[in-house]
Amino acid sequence: MPKPQIDVEREPGNEARFLIAKATASAGDVVSRLAGLPSLIERVSAIDRGAGLACAAGFGADFWNSVFPSRRPRALCPFEAINTKSVRMPATGGDLMFHIMSSRADLGFILAFEIGRMLDGAAEVIEDIRSMHYLDSRDLTGFIDGTENPKGEERTQAALIGAEDPDFSGGAYVFIQRYVHDLRKFAALPRAEQENTIGRSKPDSIEMPDDRKPPTAHISRVVVEENGEELQILRYSFPYGTVNEAGLMFIAYTRDLAIPHKMLSRMAGTAGDGLSDRLLEYTRAVSGAHFFVPSADLLAQLTGSAKSR
Repeated sequence: MPKPQIDVEREPGNEARFLIAKATASAGDVVSRLAGLPSLIERVSAIDRGAGLACAAGFGADFWNSVFPSRRPRALCPFEAINTKSVRMPATGGDLMFHIMSSRADLGFILAFEIGRMLDGAAEVIEDIRSMHYLDSRDLTGFIDGTENPKGEERTQAALIGAEDPDFSGGAYVFIQRYVHDLRKFAALPRAEQENTIGRSKPDSIEMPDDRKPPTAHISRVVVEENGEELQILRYSFPYGTVNEAGLMFIAYTRDLAIPHKMLSRMAGTAGDGLSDRLLEYTRAVSGAHFFVPSADLLAQLTGSAKSR
């Protein structure tokens, strides 16, 4: 398998930064700028090797079509908004995505700032979210997040495209949503109600037994089994926040975009069983997009080709 842009079997650092950019110049010009990304990452990483700085660059579906229409990942498609009477999940798109991970916020900032300089005149950063590891891997609601994440080699199996699309092996589809929490409303619930909303105990993240777990609990909606096996995605979600707005930056790497969509439809109440995720009473999606993160080898080919045009 070609080398991925990031080592998906390694746990992320304590800091993450997400940049979404929109092209303002020709697609070829934008992609050619990315030829310098690996050396930029290496230069910033050298400041402190122990910080584990990593960065994955991804392309939006519509942007990919304008640059590489004859060489397309099989499942790449734009994210489609979901709108029901009670749930709104917008499609906000984006041409480029940069997912920066590190154990040092300063290195993440330096890399994000330099990426902005690298893209200057060709693409505009329209969203820049700094996320953080919160307490012992908890969401701002106080519940441990990512308990269902695969471990070890299972992370590769869940995240990376393989023989099913050999031209894009080592790459991954990325699904992103940013959620804004109503933390005061959630905090006003008794702990038992909070746990019924999530489907896990708050102190130690023990999943409720099936006979006690409400069918509208978050875990009931997003844990999906087919043929006796749980469908897996690799989550790199981290909380973010200011005094005025706080929530979760949800990002999932997957070899199959159908999996997060099944989870999302079960959350939103469009899966056909008449049920939705009670957690959506306390949080709302404000963004939504799909990206394709090519392998490091393919990224080098694509940027080199664009630079030589």
